[in-house]
Amino acid sequence: MKRMLMLGLLAAAAVPPAQAVDIKAGDWTVNVGGNVNAFYTLVRCKGDFDSGVALAGPSLGCGGEDRRTTIGNGLLPSALVTSATTSQGGWDVKALIGIYVATATDSAIAQNSEVDIRQAFFSFGRPDFGTVKLGRDYGLFGSHAILGDMTIQGIGAPVQATQRGRVALGHIGAGYAYLNHYGQVVYSAPSMLPYGIGVDVGLMSPISDTPIVAPSRYAAKSTPQVQLQLTGAVGPAKGWLGYKTQHFETVDPAAFNNFRMNAVEVGASMDYEQFSFLVNFQRGKGLGLLSDADQADVKSTHWFLQAMVKADERLKVGLNYGRSKNSDNTPGTLGLKENANTTLGAYYGLNKYVTLVGELGRTRSKGFNGASSHMNGISVGGIINF
Repeated sequence: MKRMLMLGLLAAAAVPPAQAVDIKAGDWTVNVGGNVNAFYTLVRCKGDFDSGVALAGPSLGCGGEDRRTTIGNGLLPSALVTSATTSQGGWDVKALIGIYVATATDSAIAQNSEVDIRQAFFSFGRPDFGTVKLGRDYGLFGSHAILGDMTIQGIGAPVQATQRGRVALGHIGAGYAYLNHYGQVVYSAPSMLPYGIGVDVGLMSPISDTPIVAPSRYAAKSTPQVQLQLTGAVGPAKGWLGYKTQHFETVDPAAFNNFRMNAVEVGASMDYEQFSFLVNFQRGKGLGLLSDADQADVKSTHWFLQAMVKADERLKVGLNYGRSKNSDNTPGTLGLKENANTTLGAYYGLNKYVTLVGELGRTRSKGFNGASSHMNGISVGGIINF
């Protein structure tokens, strides 16, 4: 059950735990919690490449300008998350609904009423059986990378085209592909193997591609997406292996072919005294830069490195680097070869609820034609968990 619900940490912003409110209601314990975050972000874009999912190009990176300022969300949206748990007949049962909202818009009078329901699921399990989860939740593939990214408390790549009305990107598209949200049925086996080895198997509702800068090219069909994940630990070191696959069928046979997405992931993290380290690698056909098949059937490679030090009881300082690269100049890439981001961040725990954040970052995009762009950004703000 604990491993199955790990992704609920995203709703809690993956920062030092806050004291969410627990309410007893008959046989149920109802938990209400969430986060609110906001960051002042200033970016400046330069260069001559601005095509495809170029995160450092003026169109996406600076929202169509040379420079831009936003006071909006970081990698996480603000959230209100409610869960209910109980034990009945020897089974542990849980239901969870997460409601997410953005901070920044381009209007001072329009209603900010768009609500993002990323999580709405229930699960049941027991120690000798494992856990089954049904509903809408984050995917398994890519979960460790984004949960371990220090910029989940902050900004990462401060892409203005997504931060206004939604969120910044962390290292999504510049270090790892997003874990995405799916309707799903996931089984987590009981932890009975050595080294805490865990096994998760998920059937995800088949999805269409979600290109950011082009019309959709593929339709969801009847075959579900399959995701697998293995996790384990040896002392202070943790490791994971992931795999996902889905058949995509083109809506325009004259322009694109049907194909099968196949992607693998391997990563590890380790804590040693006041230091922590993380490395993650993803590669696959149709993996996409931001989401599944967003660049059609091109092979993509993502890798991500991070080191952090706990300077004292309240302050953590970290440096990370991510790179996402397309293998070939296929039509789906629109000429984009790679994105990369470097972020230097400081995270100060004002108290057990509030974390203040300062980040400096540089994002770079390159085209297969040799052109490039870069975006420099500074972000200052904070996040509160409750």
